[in-house]
Amino acid sequence: MELKQMAPSIHILWLLSIQFLVLVNGGKIPAIIVFGDSSVDSGNNNYIPTVARSNFQPYGRDFNGGRPTGRFSNGKITTDFISDAFSLKPAIPAYLDPSYSISDFATGVTFASAATGYDNATSNVLSVIPLWKQLEYYKNYQKKLRAYLGDRKANGVISGALYLISVGTNDFLENYYAIPGRSSEYTIEEYENFLVGIAASFTEKLYELGARKISLGGLPPMGCMPLERTGNLMGGSECVDSFNNLAADFNGKLNALVIKQNKKFHGMQMVFSDPYGILLKMIQKPAVYGMVFALILLSCV
Repeated sequence: MELKQMAPSIHILWLLSIQFLVLVNGGKIPAIIVFGDSSVDSGNNNYIPTVARSNFQPYGRDFNGGRPTGRFSNGKITTDFISDAFSLKPAIPAYLDPSYSISDFATGVTFASAATGYDNATSNVLSVIPLWKQLEYYKNYQKKLRAYLGDRKANGVISGALYLISVGTNDFLENYYAIPGRSSEYTIEEYENFLVGIAASFTEKLYELGARKISLGGLPPMGCMPLERTGNLMGGSECVDSFNNLAADFNGKLNALVIKQNKKFHGMQMVFSDPYGILLKMIQKPAVYGMVFALILLSCV
């Protein structure tokens, strides 16, 4: 089943999770600013030397013009739908795409890079943009925004924008369990805590740069991803429960972090956006969502 047919429930979930952030700001936001991996990359990897790209068919076949854009989707990705729902723009452009400028980015931009993770070692696997570099791009964006809008208007955009973060799956599936290194340094619980520490530092830095309304995304049921199910021959190509349990455990730690950060930083309004439950329901009971069967749409990059 194609992504576009499963997507509405996911988009609604994320929209609901950030609803109160919008209400706090009088129901209107000036921009959406995005960090993360392939779940929210609209084409940045097209402009860096990596094999982690989706700028070829059949990607993009249902996007405007039927062209691949670098989105790991047959059409729009979740952040595009959110932007459109808030009447900002129909799709969020990639920061590294030279066909766009600060006038386009003023109401929405993504710094995300497919195959990245919280851990710098994860981004090194396929030579993609690490999270710290995405933050550096954001700092540069702020300078351009101030030059374009002036300090007062730019500060309003920065403080009023929604900041969406979607990352973490690759740290486990493309790094910890895939290559030597982190698994010899950390137990899995220690590695989870290591990643949560990076998430804490990243959201704190965003806050220091002026962000107030932040949606921190959790992990999907990553044991149900195509590669994991394909490799689970002994289990009849069903979902890998151990990976799903890990995702649920990690999500609990991220949720606890959100609660802690909101108490620690005055004016921070962060929510935890958890895709795990609804995606697992769609996988287990596709008929409820109007599907005969569900081929898992989730990408590992």
